[in-house]
Parts: sequence; C-alpha cells; structure tokens
Amino acid sequence: QVHLVESGGGLVQAGGSLRLSCAASGRTFSNNPMGWFRQAPGKEREFVAAISWSGGSTRYADSVKGRFTISRDNAKNTVYLQMASLKPEDTAVYYCAADRRIHNSVVVTTTAYEYWGQGTQVTVSS
Repeated sequence: QVHLVESGGGLVQAGGSLRLSCAASGRTFSNNPMGWFRQAPGKEREFVAAISWSGGSTRYADSVKGRFTISRDNAKNTVYLQMASLKPEDTAVYYCAADRRIHNSVVVTTTAYEYWGQGTQVTVSS
C-alpha cells in the first residue's frame, strides 16, 4: 500500500522559513513526477510546485516563484519544499502528490496525480 507522509509544517511569522518533507513508502517514485499543492480554508486546492523524476525540471505557481524551492532525493524516496519569505497568504494545508505514470515531465494539475498525502498545516502569522 502506498503512503505519502508530509512533515515540517507549523506556525511561523511572516518573513520566516519552513521546509516541508514528503516521504513515500509502499513503492518507489524515483521515476515519477511529484508535486506540492495547498488548500486554504474555503478555497480549492491549488498547484504550488512540481518536479520531474530526475529533478532536472521544476515549475512553480507565480505566487511562490522566487520564494519556494522544490527538490527531491530519489534514494530516500522523498520530495521537499523549502519555503522562504513566507506570507500570511501562504497559510494553508500543504499536500504532496505523486504521479503513477513513469515519465520525466512536470505535472501541474491535481487530476493528473493519483497518490496524495494527508497534508501538513502551515500557518503564517502577520
């Protein structure tokens, strides 16, 4: 059974940093695209960042570009999201996702991902 487990969320002041981790188990995702999404109260889940299986291609939402960095360690079956210069509008539950298809592209749509974690809360205070 596949599990994606996020960690690293918490409460941080505006301007601060957090590093989210997503550890996968049950199968390897070293040949699969992975991504991060977030959902704020009353809003739809939105794309944050995505990375190809090799790590050679990444894509970011305009709202986080230049502040967030996605990376992965295929040996550890883990993807990371380094978040800096956090803003109150970054407050949300952050989810990692894995594409079941084997390809070396980035994936930005929620419907393309089959596997999801349970989410980790990030709260940014002003």
